[in-house]
Amino acid sequence: MTTPNTAAEILVEGHVQGVGYRDYARRRAAGLALRGWVMNLRDGRVRLRAEGPRAQIEELVRVLEKGPPLSRVAHVDVRWLAPTGRFADFDIRFAEFES
Repeated sequence: MTTPNTAAEILVEGHVQGVGYRDYARRRAAGLALRGWVMNLRDGRVRLRAEGPRAQIEELVRVLEKGPPLSRVAHVDVRWLAPTGRFADFDIRFAEFES
C-alpha cells in the first residue's frame, strides 16, 4: 500500500542565505525523494515547497532545523497543504514569486 502524499510550505529563519542553504535543502529533499523547490526570500528567509509522503517531509524539516555548517537556523515554520502533483523533482528557484 502506498503512503498518500501531502505537501508543506516551509519557511526557515536565521542566518540562512549565503551559506549554501538552498543547495543543502535541495540535496536533502532529493535524497528523501521529495519534489518541489527552494528559494531565497528578499527578507532573508528561505522558503521551500515540498511534496511527498508526510514522514519524509517531517524528516526534511528535522534536517532543515540543523542546516549546513555555516548556517544558524533560528526558526522553521511548517504549513501543511494539499499536494499539487506538478513537480517532477526538487529544484532551486532563483526569483521570488508565487506558485
